[in-house]
Amino acid sequence: MTLQNGRVIWIVLDGVGLGALPDAGVYGDENAATLPHVAAACGGLNLPNLQQLGLGGLAEIAGVPPADAPCGVYGRLAEKSSGKDSIIGHWELAGVVVDKPFATYPQGFPSELVRKFAGISGLQPLGNVPAGGISILKAYGAEHVRTGRPILYTSVDSVFQVAAHEDVMPLEKLYDLCRAARVLSDEYDIARVIARPFIGDPREGFRRTPGRKDFPVPPPQATLLECLNASGYTVSGVGKISDLFDGRGIDRSVATVGNDDGMAKIVAALADLDRGLLMANLIDFDMVYGHRQDAFGFGRALEEFDAWLPQLFNAMRPDDLLVICADHGCDPTTPGSDHTREYVPALFWSKAMERGTSLGDRQSFADIAATLADYFRISGKVAGESFIRLLGLACAVNS
Repeated sequence: MTLQNGRVIWIVLDGVGLGALPDAGVYGDENAATLPHVAAACGGLNLPNLQQLGLGGLAEIAGVPPADAPCGVYGRLAEKSSGKDSIIGHWELAGVVVDKPFATYPQGFPSELVRKFAGISGLQPLGNVPAGGISILKAYGAEHVRTGRPILYTSVDSVFQVAAHEDVMPLEKLYDLCRAARVLSDEYDIARVIARPFIGDPREGFRRTPGRKDFPVPPPQATLLECLNASGYTVSGVGKISDLFDGRGIDRSVATVGNDDGMAKIVAALADLDRGLLMANLIDFDMVYGHRQDAFGFGRALEEFDAWLPQLFNAMRPDDLLVICADHGCDPTTPGSDHTREYVPALFWSKAMERGTSLGDRQSFADIAATLADYFRISGKVAGESFIRLLGLACAVNS
């Protein structure tokens, strides 16, 4: 096999949906439209670079009308898998469709699971409630420091989260506890066990540290990342990509502490990539703004991402391909703080593109995986339908 010399920079804007999917009512999300609602709440957004890539042609976004002559290839993707969490969204983007969502525990975990967890930790956990990362520390941080009991909590996602003070439970001990909990949680169909270390004291307040570590269930079959890796391409992950895929198919991984750090590390990782895929997740849209229902912060973060894009454009080679998409919605203007079942944008751009064009609506996130499999000329089987010829990149089309 002759390897494709180009590089793909694939950026997932976590939670940046475009509007409710036809089945959104099943999930209680029939009124969701993350990006349009954020733009309206902000009185319009200034996103000239995304606009030129075609974003304005995908939805009515205040301040972002359709470009007269978009330079990118643009469309909307529908989610085929059941569910609306980050793992399922990323798996489908990478070519794996699942028909059953992971279990969530909005009332806390079953007593039998908590009993087993207490058995491996040696202490009865505190909490066992759905909560945000800051509120759980305010509620139980002081008692944890006093007693050493780990803090157990969940969220609207399928996550089993364990928080511990780094002076009370060293990082490696917390990680070992979460590895053991991963084995326990498998029978309860939980997607991720997450170690949530923190520091501080009751008087000055507690704060989380960058030592977070995820222990996810692995994808049920080979993803595009594994197919690329097996075919001799380098795959680099920036942000939580490695966590979402259990590290499978990823040669290099760098963690991030927010969008600004993530954008800087994308450029740095690209400079180190000779040939292959760089896949990044920018988490702040979802974690910092969507779940906390901060539409103005969400809009500001989108404008900051757009303003950064020319730096990425300048770092790209003529045969590089840029892909920008999302994994689900997280509408900060609708009731609750859950993810939302929405269409997501798909924007493609390369200096080698001859013209922009519309993809219309695609039936699966996995169409990106199928398209990139064709771009790299690999034979690994992934779900989805390729639209490689619509990209206008003759050098990337299979002969």
